[in-house]
Amino acid sequence: MSFGSISKSAHETIARAMNSLGAKSNTGEGGEDPARFTRLANGDSARSAIKQVASGRFGVTTNYLVNADELQIKIAQGAKPGEGGQLPGHKVSAIIARTRYTTQGVTLISPPPHHDIYSIEDLAQLIFDLKNVNPTARISVKLVSEVGVGTVAAGVAKGHADMILISGGDGGTGASPLSSIKHAGLPWELGLSETHQTLVLNDLRSRVRLQTDGQMRTGRDVAIAAMLGAEEFGFATAVLIVLGCVMLRHCHLNNCAVGVATQDEVLEKRFAGKPEYIVNYFRFVSEELREIMASLGIRRLDEMIGRTEFLEPDQAILSEKSLKIDLSRILYKPAIEPGEDTHCTLKQDHGIKEILDLRLIKSAQRSLKDAKPTVVETGIENINRTTGAMLSGEVCKTYGEEGLPEDTIRCKFKGIAGQSFGAFLARGITFELEGMTNDYVGKAISGGKIIIYPDKKSRYASDRNIIIGNTTFYGAISGEAYVRGVAGERFCIRNSGLLAVVEGVGDHGCEYMTGGRIVVLGRTGRNFAAGMSGGIAYVYDGDNKFRTRFNKEMVRLETLNDDDRETVSRLISNHYKYTQSPVAKIMLSDFRKYMKKFVKVMPIEYKRILENRKLEEKLDLVEVSDG
Repeated sequence: MSFGSISKSAHETIARAMNSLGAKSNTGEGGEDPARFTRLANGDSARSAIKQVASGRFGVTTNYLVNADELQIKIAQGAKPGEGGQLPGHKVSAIIARTRYTTQGVTLISPPPHHDIYSIEDLAQLIFDLKNVNPTARISVKLVSEVGVGTVAAGVAKGHADMILISGGDGGTGASPLSSIKHAGLPWELGLSETHQTLVLNDLRSRVRLQTDGQMRTGRDVAIAAMLGAEEFGFATAVLIVLGCVMLRHCHLNNCAVGVATQDEVLEKRFAGKPEYIVNYFRFVSEELREIMASLGIRRLDEMIGRTEFLEPDQAILSEKSLKIDLSRILYKPAIEPGEDTHCTLKQDHGIKEILDLRLIKSAQRSLKDAKPTVVETGIENINRTTGAMLSGEVCKTYGEEGLPEDTIRCKFKGIAGQSFGAFLARGITFELEGMTNDYVGKAISGGKIIIYPDKKSRYASDRNIIIGNTTFYGAISGEAYVRGVAGERFCIRNSGLLAVVEGVGDHGCEYMTGGRIVVLGRTGRNFAAGMSGGIAYVYDGDNKFRTRFNKEMVRLETLNDDDRETVSRLISNHYKYTQSPVAKIMLSDFRKYMKKFVKVMPIEYKRILENRKLEEKLDLVEVSDG
């Protein structure tokens, strides 16, 4: 249940209850207020143990990731499989905008897919990324109950996920559009059964835990789920009912009468739920489960996993049509070889024992302990993946959201960097690379600085050649990036606040962007700014063809004003300072001439919000900064 779907009070109440039970609450998509990472005066914790990483990457900062016991990659959910999410502007309150690092009042759109996951290998890379930034956290993957999910789950297990969640189609539809509700996933029983059987048949079940959710309410539901193969169980709607939800089913309108699913401060005051209500509810669920286990002669839940011989259809309550349904495949129990297990008994090997970051952390001890400057110079190869994530995690563990002063840790690399170079790079860390990189550079960068330029011995023109791969700076939170060369496809997709200069981009640049400032000194591919609801891009239109390459649905092209010219000048100057770019040097030599060729890509909704704020500030109605 994301912060945005339900109120701040409901979210914190659920977290406090689950933490007191030794269970886990889930942030859902949308981040979490860092204030909740600190324990309350009475010792309670309102921190959600599970931090979700969804396609929008809203609020997925380094600090968010290190303050978790589990990191969950949401591939799909039962209520709307194959779809992204959308939080309308009227529900994006000041606190949500702050938590998601966006702008109050601006609509937030999550892409349908994760744009860094197009294969099991890509998923394995994201699992590796997350395990690097928080080595102590369990990594889980959320899938939807559908035909063939068992095969997908087998790939996920091979990608080194620690837990797989099979989400049923019967829950979580309160805030979904009607089109989604009519095309929800299958019941959790079908997907769970297929997944458990597939993993057992391929000797993968011992490597991964299984969880399921989708309108689970009772101890009986838990018992059936365990017999079909689950070790863990997710409750959502039932918990909201316990807290006072009356199922009005207009969560998306922000006018929940009982204060459960609203960001309206007046309505939220009506929320009357307490952690004790949830604790009491789960006490009854557990008691019913224990009674069922006792009636079967089972002492431990592990002994119940996959025991479908305890299940049979109740002929007395089935209709004539239902009696004809063959349930044998759901209740099938695969034969196992001696030594094989039907529940999780092993830990995944994530391969993080000999990574480059361990050397960087060792070299940067002065900075990590006393915030004193450190300079590290080293070579890098494409086998060095996710460089910077573990180092950034260490920074946030000590210094939190604020990180370190600028350039406290300076790392200069030479060579070809592997995937996810500079992922989650924390404030105070600067990565300078002489060479080139693969995909996912600067993924979810959180205040760090990345500088990339070609090998000084190279002869090619940087502004005509790709130097960084696809889906770079995906979900960037804040920081700076200066790239002397061309980026691949989906540059700065879902950027929240990064300042970046690049010398050309492929297709779908700045897609779903919600904040930040981007300067493109060369050609762009097609479909630039699709779904872009915030932030500003400045594009050099040297061939006068940019108007045919951008997506007109949510943005308009404008000429630059004085503030824009100052911003572009400053960023290009920085670009030349850090990369010695010939293109930047030429533009700065006759700035007025080249500035005439720049166009400003301005989101319509974002412009309206900024203009309203300027008017309010002029009238002294409100004092608020641009998100």
